[in-house]
Amino acid sequence: MKDIFIDTNIVKNFTNPADEEYKALIQWLMTYDENKIEDNAVLVLSQKLLVEYSRTIHATTYGNTHIHLIIAKMTQEKRINRIENEAIKQFKETHFTPKTKRKLKSNSEDREHIPTVLLSHRKLALTIDENFKADLETFSGFKVSVIKRPKGGNYK
Repeated sequence: MKDIFIDTNIVKNFTNPADEEYKALIQWLMTYDENKIEDNAVLVLSQKLLVEYSRTIHATTYGNTHIHLIIAKMTQEKRINRIENEAIKQFKETHFTPKTKRKLKSNSEDREHIPTVLLSHRKLALTIDENFKADLETFSGFKVSVIKRPKGGNYK
C-alpha cells in the first residue's frame, strides 16, 4: 500500500500550487487506476488530522486541489488509511513512556500525529516541521521516512 501522511504545513501549499513538484504530488493523489490498485496513492488520516486540516485550510480552492476535495475523491475510491482514535490511544499507552515523552521535541498537536504515522503501512510522512521530523525519525523501534517536500516522485 502506497500510503502517505501529509502534514498540515504541506497541505497549505495545495491551494494555488506554483511549484511543479506540488502539482505532481496532487496529480498522484488524484489519479486512480483500478487496474493497478497497488500503485495508487493512499492518504493516511486520523480524526485529529482532519480537524487540523479544516482549521487551517481556508475555503479558497483551486480546481480539484483543495484537500477536502482530494479526501472526498480518495474516500469514494477507498484510498484512505484511517487510523482510528482507539488505535492511537492504545499506541500511546504502550509506546509513550515517561522517558519517551521527555525526549519528544514536537508540540502537543504533532505528538498526536506520531502514532498516526507509525501505525501507517509505509511510515512515510511529508512535513517541514523539524521537531516533528526529529521525533518520527528517532522514535524507538520504528523506521520512518520523512521528506520535507515532494521532489522527483520521492513519495511514490
